[in-house]
Amino acid sequence: MYTVDSRQRNKPYPLGVTTEFDCTYFSVVMKEGRDCGIILYDKKTGREKRIPFGIQNKFGSIYSMAVKDLDTSRYAYNFYDGDRVFTDPYAKVIHGHEKWGKPDHILKGGFLETEYPWENDKPLKIPYENSILYCLNVRAFTKHKSSGAAHKGTFQGIVEKIPYLKELGITALELMPAYEFNEAAKPNPAAMTMDDAREQFMVPPDLPSKYNCWGYEEGFYFSPKSAFSSSKNAAAEFKDMVKALHASQIEVIMQFYFPSHIKQGMILDAVKYWVLEYHIDGVHLKGEHIPLHVIGTEPLLTDTKLFYYDFPYPQIYEENETPKFRNLASYSDDYMYTARRFLKGDDNMLGRFLELQRRNPKQHGVINYVTNYYGFTLADMVSYEKKHNEANGENNADGSDCNATWNCGHEGNTRKKAIVELRKRQMKNALTMLFMAQGTPLIYSGDEFGNTRFGNNNPYCQDNETGWVKWNRNGSGEAVFSYVKDMIRLKKEHPILHCPNELKILDYIGCGYPDLSYHGAKAWMPELDYYSRHAGAMYCGCYAKSRNGEEDNFFYVAYNMHWISHTFALPQLPKGMEWHLLADTGSDGGIRISEEAEKEPHVEVASRTIRIYISKQEESAKDIKSRYEKSAF
Repeated sequence: MYTVDSRQRNKPYPLGVTTEFDCTYFSVVMKEGRDCGIILYDKKTGREKRIPFGIQNKFGSIYSMAVKDLDTSRYAYNFYDGDRVFTDPYAKVIHGHEKWGKPDHILKGGFLETEYPWENDKPLKIPYENSILYCLNVRAFTKHKSSGAAHKGTFQGIVEKIPYLKELGITALELMPAYEFNEAAKPNPAAMTMDDAREQFMVPPDLPSKYNCWGYEEGFYFSPKSAFSSSKNAAAEFKDMVKALHASQIEVIMQFYFPSHIKQGMILDAVKYWVLEYHIDGVHLKGEHIPLHVIGTEPLLTDTKLFYYDFPYPQIYEENETPKFRNLASYSDDYMYTARRFLKGDDNMLGRFLELQRRNPKQHGVINYVTNYYGFTLADMVSYEKKHNEANGENNADGSDCNATWNCGHEGNTRKKAIVELRKRQMKNALTMLFMAQGTPLIYSGDEFGNTRFGNNNPYCQDNETGWVKWNRNGSGEAVFSYVKDMIRLKKEHPILHCPNELKILDYIGCGYPDLSYHGAKAWMPELDYYSRHAGAMYCGCYAKSRNGEEDNFFYVAYNMHWISHTFALPQLPKGMEWHLLADTGSDGGIRISEEAEKEPHVEVASRTIRIYISKQEESAKDIKSRYEKSAF
């Protein structure tokens, strides 16, 4: 039988419940603090027992109590403050949310098992320049019957997909909210911030209740979502997932959305807790009023990846300070909208596009993406110009009206071969831009094989075929999937394509070539005027060495987003080297080196096409092909 140990020294911090030896410590903030205490629920009998706090348990607005010999496996708990009964916002386990879409009327806090066999597991600390990110919704990722997962829509379902993720080349998963939230509750527009409005989560106040599958609302930030678990122990299953992913050299990044009324202390506590308790590798902070300076300078988090729209870097670092581990990263839509507008051929985008292609600051990382969970998928980005969100029940008023997309001549699905082929080329163009940029690339789940949401750019409430990833690689899906794999391997194998420092467009090692240079119809003379939609970019491999100490190849990327073809000059290479075509987004093939070297100094690149050339030592074409196919490709 448990006892309240009045002689035991109470602990106001940490908030919530902790267990040490034979004592369980309860600590909570009380708004009123009159006639307040703990409610213990016996899970076997259903009986309730109230344990009042005394004045000796008060520390400011915090009440704390030690309970000795409490059988935590037998009980759940809540707190009461006068007539108000509430669930501990710091609860490590939540009872009552186990069934998706069917929360219990009264939620209760639970007790976390104190021991877990982590063995030698620890966060991976993969540098941004070596990272390939993959964003997913836990439920939507494997819920569709085509996923082939035995435990659909769960943390275990992700574990089942590890071989697939390894095949693709992913190094980190970014999970949309996977902490406990009420998917059946109607979102509260009054609690939305300007940040929410920007990302299009706002819902009209008269909207009937529906599933909020994405979870961007206030939640229980210290508990994994039990409905995402295939077992009765969501915490253990989440840890199993993290450990399995780490064993496959894949990091886990958690998204946390904090409405503006959430206290900054809780935000910091939640981030630190998940890093310590669940071994996660990073956190993507979403919302406003987040203590960015405090989080950015927290010593515990210096090895933890931290994403936000834009950190106050001058407040965190000295002017010339370079962090030992570059853990902060800017995560904004700048790259997405610039790349999309350049892709569809808008005026005055070339200069900004080239600038973002090389952006890679010394103090922080940059996360680049052309699609994300909000907005169109990759396949829809080239198939729709207008949102089609009628199924959300909001008169198509939700979701962004600014998509910066082009449908290639027809809105929605079509069988016209020319349009289908153009869409496939545009998807490959977008992927080429993404993986040839120096920042860290992120792809959204399903985009690697052309998953569609049928034009819905805000399927937050679509717990069905619209919102789920459909694993059937129909149409162009197989070709796009193969191309994504090749691009990831190319980026990983060539250090000049993922440098740890930003390229300077200077010859600072005296090799006769700058690290990066731009070209046009004439070598070294790019056409960067308002109307230009094409340019060549050359990467000099002398500035990057492979693991065995050898200099990397030269690369030349010819971007032509114009609706007419253009001539590009191939810059002269060092003596003994020659250019070989590596990829052409207008062709059916993937990334494969051509047998024949380019003999002419100029090449014609078709409309809306990107070509990649690679340097090779002069030798027989047969030898080149054989040697390259024995390498990464």
